[in-house]
Amino acid sequence: MNDPLLPVPLLKVEGLNVDIPIPAGTLRAVRDVSFTVKRGETLCIVGESGCGKSMTALALMDLLPRRARHSGRLCFGGRDLGSLDAAAMNALRGDRMAMIFQEPMTALNPAYTIGNQLEEVYRRHRKASAEEARARAVHLLEKVGIANAGQRLGQYPHQLSGGLRQRVMIAMALMCGPDLLVADEPTTALDVTIQAQILLLLRSLQRELDMGMILITHDLGVVARVADRVAVMYAGQIVETGTAEAIFATPRHPYTRGLLACIPIPGRTRPGAELGAIPGIVPSLVGDLVGCSFRQRCDSAQGLCASDPPVRNLAGHEYRCVLP
Repeated sequence: MNDPLLPVPLLKVEGLNVDIPIPAGTLRAVRDVSFTVKRGETLCIVGESGCGKSMTALALMDLLPRRARHSGRLCFGGRDLGSLDAAAMNALRGDRMAMIFQEPMTALNPAYTIGNQLEEVYRRHRKASAEEARARAVHLLEKVGIANAGQRLGQYPHQLSGGLRQRVMIAMALMCGPDLLVADEPTTALDVTIQAQILLLLRSLQRELDMGMILITHDLGVVARVADRVAVMYAGQIVETGTAEAIFATPRHPYTRGLLACIPIPGRTRPGAELGAIPGIVPSLVGDLVGCSFRQRCDSAQGLCASDPPVRNLAGHEYRCVLP
């Protein structure tokens, strides 16, 4: 039960599960995921490829593959998203909840101009005129750092560089001034210089608009720069959550410690030295899963790890492990 003296979180996820039937059985893509996001806060969901980060984001936006089944409770602004019909969810998505997709090269429709794609969002949700939508599009393209914004509206996606396309995606997500922005690895396809510019842009826009933001990434350097809180995912589960400071200073879960140990440290990692790695491979997520999924790769594994580990909470720093 929520404490009436505490503000209701912008987003509350409780016990989210996503299962996908495949020929070999049922893929447990997301398992018992819970977290909250407050207005103005950045939650970074971090983990290696295939751990369930993107599936979690798609579940929030009700954009899962048709054959996927999901359960759990998703509340946005105090509203239970599971109780909304398709029309109500369509009205919410793109308006108060928006998403920047992982691949800017393919997320934009190549058959329509940039202007068509930006203006459609605003006209649909705000019932605005063509002139109002165009003015809004120009304003946001300028805000995300695109010069000659009026001329860009008539261009097609293939006429823009990767960095410009990513900025267009950000402008599109912000057209209706959302309360929550979900950014799924928004810098993956970009070079390092453009990555830094995009991250700085997202952070400044979030503060200006007081948005909640979920940033999905596998890059701990990105997490260190922008996160308020961090959720570490492994094999479909969140294994550790806490403030960015706590996660980097005192990581509790062995997987989190392994991830941090793999980061080369300037001045301490010798050029040409072997980079850190976590031994072993990620277990299969098909079928019934029991016990800690990391136990086959963990140096601290013991007999108790064969049963489901408890979730421990140390002053808001949670981790899923039998270790005290």
